[in-house]
Amino acid sequence: MITPAPAAASAAAVHAEEPAWLELDQLTERLDLAVDRAMSEAGLWAPELAARAVRQAEGDPAEAAHLLRAHRAAQPRLAVSAPVATSELRVVRRISSAFRNPPGGQILGRTVDYAGRLLDLLPEDEGRTHVIDESPAPADDGHLHHDPDHQHSADPSAVERVPGNVLAILREMGLVAPLPERPDDPEPYDITRRPARPGAPRSAWLQTMARGDTGSLVHLWWYGCDWRPDHEIPGELRHGALPVRIAHPHTGEPVTVAEVRVSEVESFYNVPSVAAQHHLGVGYGICFGHNERKSIAMAGLDLALVHYDATSELHHDVLLTLDGLDSTGYAQHLKLPHHVEYRSVLDRAEAAGQDANPPGETV
Repeated sequence: MITPAPAAASAAAVHAEEPAWLELDQLTERLDLAVDRAMSEAGLWAPELAARAVRQAEGDPAEAAHLLRAHRAAQPRLAVSAPVATSELRVVRRISSAFRNPPGGQILGRTVDYAGRLLDLLPEDEGRTHVIDESPAPADDGHLHHDPDHQHSADPSAVERVPGNVLAILREMGLVAPLPERPDDPEPYDITRRPARPGAPRSAWLQTMARGDTGSLVHLWWYGCDWRPDHEIPGELRHGALPVRIAHPHTGEPVTVAEVRVSEVESFYNVPSVAAQHHLGVGYGICFGHNERKSIAMAGLDLALVHYDATSELHHDVLLTLDGLDSTGYAQHLKLPHHVEYRSVLDRAEAAGQDANPPGETV
């Protein structure tokens, strides 16, 4: 009888042990950007469920979004939330690359924008700083000062600020077209109830981009758009918490039932048009969680889509090609058995080769 060497037996025992699963709070606190991306692409705000999906999908964002969407589709729709203005956003991060001192000031918040791209190789027991966090803390004198001891918190209520809105200031200055009066303001298009096709209203393409695959959205914005300004300017980028309100079933009064974190961007560019040659064009992007690349790309594409006909290729690409679950599903199905189909491909290739080289001919 052959017995394994002690070292081999020990290695086999270690290999057989299943590593412990990550706890949900580890995912929501330390891998929060992955959790936020899954919620954004799934179109469902549920941090704990999203953490479970990321864990179950072993970190695959597309598969995590698929799990969340499948769960969402099985839940009843209990109510429709009331519209809220993003002026109510309780900000934890707010920057403007267009203005040095926007109304309310710059709030850097938690970011890797100014950190060196060096791999963290420190031992686990040594202190390290993964991100820069220079959020100004309110002082007794009413002004905002930088607090080096300020610690990041995943809870947006840790920093409660509602700074002035740059777009509102530009409207007051007459640099941006005033909001149109819409007495027959239609209900937003609901892409979860009916598919969006070219010719759908702006609310449809904004929803489609908000749920789109982040990488595909950024690629289409930067490389797939024939028309683009040389460099649109994100006038304001904000990240914070928005209230979710529904009508009370007995009183009919709006009641706040939850909060969601969102990333919001408003981009500006001087695009002359027949209607308003002296007004800046405005692009808008908003999505669940902390996903600034996605919201910046959304705002840039929104700025471009206005200048394309509804039947254009760009409208087609935005409405029909950005969904990560569609493209991922096609790639996944290619791994399933296709024996008959592939045998047919080989037979055709073999027949074509025989036709090109009949028997008896010398090649």
